[in-house]
Amino acid sequence: MDSGNAAPMNSIAPPSWPWSPILYGNLSEILKETEIFRRADSLFILLDDNTEKFCFPILAPLLGNLKYTTIVIRPGEGEKQLETCQQIWKELIEGGCTRHSLLINLGGGVIGDMGGFCAAVFKRGFAQIQIPTTLLSQVDASIGNKTGIDFMHFKNIIGAFSPPEAILIDPQFLQTLPSRELVSGLAELIKHALIYDLNLWNKCLGYGKELASAEVLSSMIPQAVRIKCDVVEKDPEEKGLRKILNFGHTAGHGIESVLLEEGNPVLHGEAVAAGMIIEANISRQLGLLDEPNYLTIQTFLFDLFPKIDLSAEQIEKALVYMLQDKKNKGNSISFTLLQSPGKAVFDRMLTEPELIRLALLEYKSL
Repeated sequence: MDSGNAAPMNSIAPPSWPWSPILYGNLSEILKETEIFRRADSLFILLDDNTEKFCFPILAPLLGNLKYTTIVIRPGEGEKQLETCQQIWKELIEGGCTRHSLLINLGGGVIGDMGGFCAAVFKRGFAQIQIPTTLLSQVDASIGNKTGIDFMHFKNIIGAFSPPEAILIDPQFLQTLPSRELVSGLAELIKHALIYDLNLWNKCLGYGKELASAEVLSSMIPQAVRIKCDVVEKDPEEKGLRKILNFGHTAGHGIESVLLEEGNPVLHGEAVAAGMIIEANISRQLGLLDEPNYLTIQTFLFDLFPKIDLSAEQIEKALVYMLQDKKNKGNSISFTLLQSPGKAVFDRMLTEPELIRLALLEYKSL
């Protein structure tokens, strides 16, 4: 399907969205509208062990008599590295992949980021489609044309901007998730609200723990997607406004990297939730965010997400990772901070680590 000027019937991207169609609904109905699969000279499907077991049975019957090759990797953030890419590229070569082939990334953020990256650089690029199967990937990771992998435990430090041919979002895949994975994805939805949409933030507060119910999510996913689209469309290459999407991620990635290195990983959304509490605290310390709003954010996030136990040594390691964040300039750590729910500021460069260390220590003590 060409995105063209006319939006597909079940498109949830804004009318002016210039990239891949973002289609939302039942996958069987979505596929009736697209010929993308049939235009390719060969079809590859990237899965991990979990999506092969729980999600591929939903997709496979819809492919009819199309021939395809599956590439299956192990699940988890620890697999998002060059060694796994080498496995994927090897299987693409063995399967006869050409620049006219198509890769379907069926999975969460790891599959989408890594599959997109592999397609972006293999033979200097061939087409790929995102079918995100986790809440986190449906509202955030699959949208925005970013691809990437981790290196030396630094998150997404190698990557490229590469738009997929389409993003196909079916909420039925959320029923395949363990509750912890589903809740993890709420972090990005909540982040969208905190940085950009006071109305959505108030809805989140109103739903509380019911936010993770299927009925609520079916109405909120499109709203969260439109926020991400609006920000990306205004700043495709992250030169300015798009940096607000990093709220919670500077501290969150630091924590996530430390625990990944130590072999005790947490889910990405759990790390981002911790990062949002920490960065809201930094916002408060700098006089940007008032105390009542900070406490509301802290309480709300702790009601949904487990606290991550951090030692003093892990906090120091997290600071080291934060100093290597790809958004930094010189010796300054770049933060996106909050002025109020629904309003964020970006490129706040902090050169004094003591303020950041204090926020991490306060999180530890909560």
